[in-house]
Amino acid sequence: MTDFDLQRDRLRHQYLKPAAERAASAARGIHHTALISSDVERTIRFYQDVLEFPLTELIENRDYPGSTHFFFDLGNGNLLAFFDFPDLPVDPYAEVLGGLHHVAISVEPGRWDHLTANLAAAGVSYEVHSGTSAYFRDPDGARIELIADPLGEMYGSHVL
Repeated sequence: MTDFDLQRDRLRHQYLKPAAERAASAARGIHHTALISSDVERTIRFYQDVLEFPLTELIENRDYPGSTHFFFDLGNGNLLAFFDFPDLPVDPYAEVLGGLHHVAISVEPGRWDHLTANLAAAGVSYEVHSGTSAYFRDPDGARIELIADPLGEMYGSHVL
């Protein structure tokens, strides 16, 4: 057994309670995840036209006048949001400690096939893992995963 396996087993034993013993979450869900867009129209075209997530609203960012805060419907009351920060120097996307690794978005298996075909048709390269996950980068480099597993499952295992 590796040190990693020992550490994972220790953490499971110390913190992971059986489902019947877990308290209900204090949260109702993720209201929205917010990413940064360098070009509002390009982001809308990508998420609405290629990924088929409807744009639901565009408002001014209350924290940065002149910035747009816009939202896409991911189903089940979930939103993916973006900000643009005109005239503010923003570094390119980077995976850093405390930062975003990827956003995993669940889609029906038939939709997964359709959407990966849309990605290919749009010239977006993607990598498939386990036959149900497609990883790709959005126009600003954020890593996105389309996963055909049901919500609460991952590669055949229940995670919720």
